Amino acid sequence: MLSRAARPAVRAAASAPIVASNVPAAAGYATLREIEGRLKSIRNIEKITKTMKIVASTKLNRATRAMAESRAYGKTSNEVYTSAETKALEGEKKTLLIVCSSDKGLCGGVHSGLSRAVRRMVAEKPDAYDMVIVGEKAKAQLGRSNAKDIQLSFAGIGKDVPTFEEAQIVAEQVLALPGQYSDIKILYNKFINASAYEATTIEAFSEEAIAQSPNFAAFEVDEELVSHLSEYGLANSLYWALAEGHACEISARRNAMDNASKNAGDMINRYQILYNRTRQAVITGELVEIITGATASEDM
Repeated sequence: MLSRAARPAVRAAASAPIVASNVPAAAGYATLREIEGRLKSIRNIEKITKTMKIVASTKLNRATRAMAESRAYGKTSNEVYTSAETKALEGEKKTLLIVCSSDKGLCGGVHSGLSRAVRRMVAEKPDAYDMVIVGEKAKAQLGRSNAKDIQLSFAGIGKDVPTFEEAQIVAEQVLALPGQYSDIKILYNKFINASAYEATTIEAFSEEAIAQSPNFAAFEVDEELVSHLSEYGLANSLYWALAEGHACEISARRNAMDNASKNAGDMINRYQILYNRTRQAVITGELVEIITGATASEDM
């Protein structure tokens, strides 16, 4: 039985807010679970990026071999135009700009570099270009700023190493466009080395421009074959641009996955240190509670 004098104190204690002694420990355990979950996610990401780097390194050898072969074909084909002194026609006709990108991402700034180059060219000469886009990545980027200039787009080209057949399909569709153009420019990523590339253009002339070349008569080509020569030259240049751009993409993806793996490793180290410190703090808090409880039991 409580005395009447003690009852108000008991009621006051009962109405006071309860502060649980194990709240810091519970919060610590929740934080530990969260950190452990993040560590697991980052480790999984690191495994994926390392695997993608290995795959890209394996594909790079094939891509560089295909690039070397296509470059030999493209340069040899363009020597005809150089010897014939072929130049773009002057007039009010637009230039057709073929942008060679791809459908895949996770390769650094390969596609955004092409888009920036296109926007610079359009800013220098507004309303001077119509565009053909090869690849969904450049189409998505340029569709936001230059949608009215895009006449034709392709997807699924160059899923693996680009082939001449794919370039020929693109060339046939390009030459079937209803518009008349003074010249054709192919914008692609030029492979400089394993870690550097730059947006570059290749000239691909129209049938009319080839026929009006000053020294074209020296090749003794029949007039009815000029259209075939124009299509073949465009397909060769496209094959060159697609193969070289593919090599740049694979190289950039390998570098991007290498950097991602290093960043993941740094994050794992930081979270591991944080996990160890948090776990030590939780253990220390539990020991303090145990010792405090034991001391309080002895004093009673």
